[in-house]
Amino acid sequence: MDKRPIVEAMQRFYESQNISFHVPGHKHGALSELPRAFIDVMKFDYTELSGLDDYHHPESIIEEAQVLLAKTYSAQHSYFLVNGSTVGNLAMVYATCREGDRVLVQRNAHKSIFNALELVGTLPIFLTPEWDEVTHTATHISMATMKGAIEQYSDAKAIILTHPTYYGVTNPTMFEVIKMAHSYGIPVLVDEAHGAHFIATDEFPMSALEMGADVVVQSAHKTLPAMTMGSYLHIHSKLVSKDKVNRYLRMLQSSSPSYILLASLDDARQYIGTYSRGDYQLFLKTRMQFVESLRTIKSLEVIEVDDPLKLLLRVSKYTGYSLQKQMEHEGVYVELADPEQVLLILPLLKARHQFPYAEIRMKIKSAVEKCLKLQRDKIDIDYSHELQALSTLAVSYHDLQNKEEEFILYTKAAGRICAGMVIPYPPGIPLFVRGERITTTKLKMLADYLASGAMIQGEHDLGNKHLLVLKEEKI
Repeated sequence: MDKRPIVEAMQRFYESQNISFHVPGHKHGALSELPRAFIDVMKFDYTELSGLDDYHHPESIIEEAQVLLAKTYSAQHSYFLVNGSTVGNLAMVYATCREGDRVLVQRNAHKSIFNALELVGTLPIFLTPEWDEVTHTATHISMATMKGAIEQYSDAKAIILTHPTYYGVTNPTMFEVIKMAHSYGIPVLVDEAHGAHFIATDEFPMSALEMGADVVVQSAHKTLPAMTMGSYLHIHSKLVSKDKVNRYLRMLQSSSPSYILLASLDDARQYIGTYSRGDYQLFLKTRMQFVESLRTIKSLEVIEVDDPLKLLLRVSKYTGYSLQKQMEHEGVYVELADPEQVLLILPLLKARHQFPYAEIRMKIKSAVEKCLKLQRDKIDIDYSHELQALSTLAVSYHDLQNKEEEFILYTKAAGRICAGMVIPYPPGIPLFVRGERITTTKLKMLADYLASGAMIQGEHDLGNKHLLVLKEEKI
């Protein structure tokens, strides 16, 4: 587990002082006019050369590294992804579903899941998640909702779940959900973008892979020391074809993979594979001291969740956006802000690492004090929305392709069919999905997001208060 085949091969290649008559065109950084620190990295920006294997048909160092990855996570097969978890989500949907197939999908899934469902042309059945009063976020699918969905749609070709949520909340019934799905012969596909570190020790929440999920996609770059866009895909299944997943990965991923990314994934696998109980004990002690020090800051509320790497901070009467802005003025950048809070992702420290928590605590204290001098901006949001447990598209993805679209005022959009995704970002969970009927409840939620200053991605013109909808057919 201590080996890093890709890293070691790249180091040997670098030390050979070879001459480049191949791509990339910067020639080991020699032609680049970027700052020196960038050029130093570009010296390792290799392509698929002799001794460095072939990413899409690995036979040596990449194959060895992926075998080690599978052993580390107790999977049958594992893959390094250089196009992020997005490509893993796309591949697992393509490998299990066809046009017209019913798919049960957690409604608070990432936008890449909805894009995959649309690209394949599935018939999604959306499962409404439970609302968590502690974090003020949508979380997991209840056992009752899942049971009802499977019994009603037993012909579903896949169940797609998110575990944990972006905010670090896990599903206490995940094991039972997977077991029930398998009893109907339905594979469970899990977007576990924020759970690549769960296997570090038994004290962390259990990975969906350990609980029997068929395909699990993890963003190694989110909680492990991998570079941005570096992810893993794991298969442990009798229901999903490894060959199909592999074929779609070859089709969907770049034919010119970044070897720097591959090296960082190799390194991250070695990092988590050698994480010890002693490492965890020191991490836990340091984390506890940091949390307790934050609790002494006047007017700051600290919320802990299932995942010890996640921490929520709130200041009463102020939005998370206001706190985020003041923290950034102090040089502290958080993962995200929402109308209620900011989210911190703590580092998964090993015993040899140091992190300036004392200094960070002082900066957060200063940020809170500055925040309290501002005009209060938090609005009261009613989170007790009554949403259907199960819902479907009003217009299929197939039919959407032939429909005309128009922009209208969002205040007049109730009852219309949404033609563009509307995504508060982060965390990237769509409020409206293409083909859904727009409800007054969802419009109220949109108004709350806008009033709080949230950033909204997608196909819309909310700067002018317009949503993209299907034109109504004249009778």
